[in-house]
Amino acid sequence: MRKVADCRDFPSETQCTLAITGEEDEVVRAAGEHAASVHGHENTAELRDRIRTMLKDEAPQHA
Repeated sequence: MRKVADCRDFPSETQCTLAITGEEDEVVRAAGEHAASVHGHENTAELRDRIRTMLKDEAPQHA
């Protein structure tokens, strides 16, 4: 199942609305890079582990 990391789930000064969807490892990698480049976090293994625990399953698409 594809996973989603959504910045709207977390308060931020920038009011970021980015959502990243894909396979779990792809989302964790991209979300870590985004957290570092946009939100000023250090892209560490600990950050990526924390992101992984916060992922949600993608909602099924209706045809």
